[in-house]
Amino acid sequence: MNIIIGTVIIGAAAIWMWRALPNGVWRLAAYRNTFDTLKFTFPRILIALLGASFFAELLPTEHMQDWFGKDTGLQGLLMATIVGPITPGGAFVSFAIGAAALKAGAGVANVLAYVTSWTLFSSTRILGYEVPMMGRQTALFRIMICLPIPFLVGLLSGLFLQ
Repeated sequence: MNIIIGTVIIGAAAIWMWRALPNGVWRLAAYRNTFDTLKFTFPRILIALLGASFFAELLPTEHMQDWFGKDTGLQGLLMATIVGPITPGGAFVSFAIGAAALKAGAGVANVLAYVTSWTLFSSTRILGYEVPMMGRQTALFRIMICLPIPFLVGLLSGLFLQ
């Protein structure tokens, strides 16, 4: 239900902004940008969802529950936090892996720790963007400050989502 509400709100905002555009040339440019974004995004979403479905079927559920199940405690949170940054690819990949892990028996707290860890510590983003643009010292400082966050997300979600 929440996804429907969010979609309606975003759709209404998009229509309102489209109507606020001053002329047809700008509206045509908006259509072109929308189509270009759709062309770029749709194949990636389709492949990620198909890949997540195949991945979920291939994951051995007994190992998934042993390593990332809801009863793995701090060991599962630590494993999820370590696996997050080394996941290659963008959000289409990491969220699809998280969804597949849930389907294969991973605990919600561990999946949230994994996604949070990927979001904060993606090695491709840190090495490709953060260090070159902001410097090694700034990146290291941010990483050190953020280290406890995936654990906190996992622990708090474990408390509230039981």
